[in-house]
Amino acid sequence: MTATILYTPAVEKRTLSLRLALASTDTPGALLDGAWWPRSRDLAAELPALTAVLDPLWGRITHVTVNPTLWPVIPRKVPVEGHVVSVGWFKAEQDPHKLLLLSYTVGRWDLLVIPPQTDPAIAAWLMTAATGPLRSHTASDLLKRAEFQRIVTQADQAREAVWDSEGGHGARVTAPANSA
Repeated sequence: MTATILYTPAVEKRTLSLRLALASTDTPGALLDGAWWPRSRDLAAELPALTAVLDPLWGRITHVTVNPTLWPVIPRKVPVEGHVVSVGWFKAEQDPHKLLLLSYTVGRWDLLVIPPQTDPAIAAWLMTAATGPLRSHTASDLLKRAEFQRIVTQADQAREAVWDSEGGHGARVTAPANSA
């Protein structure tokens, strides 16, 4: 079972919902626990809404780690509702497309971070792949697969456009009916 959560906190000034998909907890040993599609690469702005949803589900999130490759600014601490989340980074040890969340009471979760500029159809595919029953791919592997899917889709659309411009569907000319 997959839980997709679209959440808009009442106290948040932004009116956009949180884009988050969480996997079922009944698949042990999975590489990812879900996917998060932030609207920007600003951790200070994005983390409060994420923790507001995850704290009641997973226990209070106390630490987050990222790979600094894709995050331009990494604040050491981010104030969230009712507490502060410490933020750390690991360049060599952590997948650049993964967010690691830690809770003192419950444990650890790994979320695929979908780049903010991702096409919605590709983001939906990534959320499904990151929350499916197998979840045996790394975050970077899923992004590579999504890029391949995007390239194939664009190539198919280009071929279809050429076919249509050369007559394509309109090339089916029917003989006029004989009038008697």
